[in-house]
Amino acid sequence: MSEVKLSAQTRTEFGKGAARRIRRDNKVPGVLYGHGADPLHLTLPGHDLLLALRTPNVLIALDIDGESNELAIPKAVQRDPLKGFLEHVDLQLVKRGEKVTVEIFVHTEGELAPGGNLLEHVLNALPVETEATHIPESVTVSVEGLEAGASILAKDIPLPSGTTLAVEEDTVVLQVLASQAEESTGGEESEGAEA
Repeated sequence: MSEVKLSAQTRTEFGKGAARRIRRDNKVPGVLYGHGADPLHLTLPGHDLLLALRTPNVLIALDIDGESNELAIPKAVQRDPLKGFLEHVDLQLVKRGEKVTVEIFVHTEGELAPGGNLLEHVLNALPVETEATHIPESVTVSVEGLEAGASILAKDIPLPSGTTLAVEEDTVVLQVLASQAEESTGGEESEGAEA
């Protein structure tokens, strides 16, 4: 996992008006918190932050006011529901070597057994505990040849070294459902047509 470097400035103005002014300047208001420290209110570059957030669980190296360098991971991102631009971001302070709990995406590969079965993602993202500077982007699991009724549990998913599950091992992550073909019922319609 690579680090993305961003320059941030501390902010002293709060409220809707201040947030709107920050967004007009193509920047995003944010809060950095963690390790028992007081929350630090920041202004981040909008476009660079948007590009950084395209990587799941990205590690952000913050240069705050040119004085201090901190590592953070995104915890909550608020977007405008219509236009999609970033409205606010919450960042969690992390340190090298520290373990963090994050969710990583579960990708599948392979084809299910013939018969029109459906694959249900019970969990789209798997909660794991891993070292802050080595967060995997995703995990891949094979569903090749699985039949209806089969399921893949959290303990069945191969995790990178240094990464452990943050859910019960018996948690269902994927399951295969039988297709439900609609049966045609022509006999019922003809009963109502009799005179």
